[in-house]
Amino acid sequence: MQYENSLTNIPYDSKIQKLAILFVFDKMSIPMTEATLLDICTSENNWLGYMECKQYLDELIDSNLLYRLPKSELVNITQDGVSCLSMFFTRMPSSLRESITVYVNANRLRYKKKQSYFCDYLKNSDGTFTVIMRINTDLSTIMEIKLVVASRQHAEYIYKCWVEKASHIYSLVHDSLLE
Repeated sequence: MQYENSLTNIPYDSKIQKLAILFVFDKMSIPMTEATLLDICTSENNWLGYMECKQYLDELIDSNLLYRLPKSELVNITQDGVSCLSMFFTRMPSSLRESITVYVNANRLRYKKKQSYFCDYLKNSDGTFTVIMRINTDLSTIMEIKLVVASRQHAEYIYKCWVEKASHIYSLVHDSLLE
């Protein structure tokens, strides 16, 4: 199946779609999870179909143009991927390049925060909830907090606030412990 450019209805072949994936990684300049890439390329922008994006991601990893970071769910572009992109960059329609560039410039920080500041919660057998909050770098977790709260409402509130408050909380904990 060929995905069509929604602006012009011109079909993008698989090579252009793979270049688009490489271009997204290059422009983002951060490793991303597969879920993040799928979100950016399919749900948020409709640059590729979901199944094609998954397939091409795997093919780009198999061909060593992308790689999975060890002990991580993150994927990033290799030097070979950067070289390939630079050689074939002009084969991508300028409208697609521009669309990716504009989107990435507007959303890079949001995705970086989303991946760096992880939060989830689960219900405990006694009816309380455990909220798990993490701050990750590209290669490791630098802080993890598990907090037991009385209700789902409290867990959801913490979940919603974590991304905005994580760096402040890290600074407070770090500074308090090193005083």
